[in-house]
Amino acid sequence: MTTQGGLGRRAGALITAVAAVGAVVGLPGPAAGLSGPAAGLSGPAAGLSGRAATAGGAVPPYAFDGSAQRVQGAASSSDAVRLKTGQTYRDTLKKDGKVYYRVDLDRQNAYVSVVAVPRAGGEVDYGDGFKVSMQDGSGTECGYQQANFSSSRFTRPLAAYARRIVDADSPTCQGAGAYYVLVERESKANTDDWELEIRYASEPALKKAGPTELPEVWASGTPGPPPGDPRARQGGSGVRDAISLTQGEWRSDIRPGQTLFYRVPVDWGQQLFTTAELGSSASGDEYIGQALVLSLENPALGHVEEATVGYSGKPATLALDALRPVAHENRTSSAEATSGMRFAGWYYLSATLNPALAEEYGDRTVPLTLRVTLRGAAKPGPGYDGDAGQFSVTADDRAAADQGVSGAQAAEADGSLRVVAVAGIGSGTVLLLGLGGWTLLARRRAAAA
Repeated sequence: MTTQGGLGRRAGALITAVAAVGAVVGLPGPAAGLSGPAAGLSGPAAGLSGRAATAGGAVPPYAFDGSAQRVQGAASSSDAVRLKTGQTYRDTLKKDGKVYYRVDLDRQNAYVSVVAVPRAGGEVDYGDGFKVSMQDGSGTECGYQQANFSSSRFTRPLAAYARRIVDADSPTCQGAGAYYVLVERESKANTDDWELEIRYASEPALKKAGPTELPEVWASGTPGPPPGDPRARQGGSGVRDAISLTQGEWRSDIRPGQTLFYRVPVDWGQQLFTTAELGSSASGDEYIGQALVLSLENPALGHVEEATVGYSGKPATLALDALRPVAHENRTSSAEATSGMRFAGWYYLSATLNPALAEEYGDRTVPLTLRVTLRGAAKPGPGYDGDAGQFSVTADDRAAADQGVSGAQAAEADGSLRVVAVAGIGSGTVLLLGLGGWTLLARRRAAAA
């Protein structure tokens, strides 16, 4: 998966290096972060998107990665296009379609994620969904995941991943060479084409074997609400522009049929607890089942957990089940919610409001409050034999979570700074241009809000 770390995982390092070359005097505001609208936004309505807060009109669509490369999945593995790390791809999957892609692997763990995006407002039947699996050259299945709408019979983006794990004790899927990713869709009611957003992420092997036994005792009790006052932070419209959150209480507005995306950095040894609350409405009291769906995906966009709640015009709250602390040994579990908490990095939350609310309560926004709690101190990683990349939490990631920077903004700023660095101009100019880039991003976001 394309790394979207912090304010750019290398941006902070670049500014630090420039500062070391020449004295830096009088930096305005926090040099490593955005100020103004991007800096956390206070007040009950500050920072809420104009599009999201407007009643009527089309619901904001899923925001695909603008850098995604269009590909066409093959009907046969022999014709599969090869995927590369660091690149996002897009494809289209028809009803009951089956398509192949290829990845070339050595001795590394590999994850290929698929975000399936049906047309917003469509209907689906129970069990409609898709499966993504990885196979070796003999057709042996290495690892798969299925995603479906279960009893929530309205369309929303679904995420799942296929994987190949290096395991000295496994007799299959351990050789180097070509592996094939198969995406299969099964739909009973929905006949629309689904758009796919595809990412391939590589995880380094460990320098030495890590633990494999899960602790028998772990803190599963739900903590109290996070401290501090509620702050406004409107969710993004896709994985790429998911809005960064840290521990706290966060307020958004959500339209019927809309999906909002957020991301939270969770380090090794930390536990993530999340609740979502729909605010009350004066427009009616009709009960709507499965009114809100909250889903959690891990840093490789593998599905971890989801929860739903009904709504009758009164406040309604749901909570994701208590999850184990992030640990390498979690991957040995057969339980998806435990296995998914297998590495540190950005964990993604998505909230979807049932489009049926528009009929009973009007096509207007409903207040949505997310409460995020992180329990436990960060611990050292398991000892990767190489750069952990997206499977880590950096100081810049924590700064991005504090400031509410989206993944897209972080990537844009990171790219701007790298271009400046390559240009080879003076250190003072590099620093000024870097800070100017942050200021420009802040002004753009302020103008948009």
